[in-house]
Amino acid sequence: MLPKHQCWQDIPLIAVATPRPLYYVAKHELFENAIISRLLKFQGGIPLNRQKPLKSRDAIRAMIHFLRAGEGVVVFPEGTYYPGRMGPGKGGILKLIISRLRLPLIPVGFRYRKEGLRTRVTVSFGKPVYHGKQTSSDETFDRLMETIAGLSGLETQNKETNT
Repeated sequence: MLPKHQCWQDIPLIAVATPRPLYYVAKHELFENAIISRLLKFQGGIPLNRQKPLKSRDAIRAMIHFLRAGEGVVVFPEGTYYPGRMGPGKGGILKLIISRLRLPLIPVGFRYRKEGLRTRVTVSFGKPVYHGKQTSSDETFDRLMETIAGLSGLETQNKETNT
């Protein structure tokens, strides 16, 4: 699953909106505290070091294993929060998945609306996107980002970054 990342609440909301257990790719900094690290890993957290990807080899292998086994894995393609707008995609891990595995890529959008003291949230799941042999991973990635933006009621960024 590839959801828009508006705020921290996206993580429990995607868990509630999905009828199956999920694994979550998250920045390694969240795993630096031993107690929090255990909690995150217990809840399906997979630490990823974006600055030093070689340090994430075991986590990447685990993620690929989960995907091959048919497990649900959540990757936030923006890499961090971008409330109310689409951020530039961080295509590294997603392009790795696209290049190694032929599986459905599920775009997910979040729409947050303030209504008085409450915030209403709509979680929208898009149709699966499959990476074709005639399509580059960049084209598939761009298509996914456009779909996520549309599901979130937002416009896409013009250019993606490769980290």
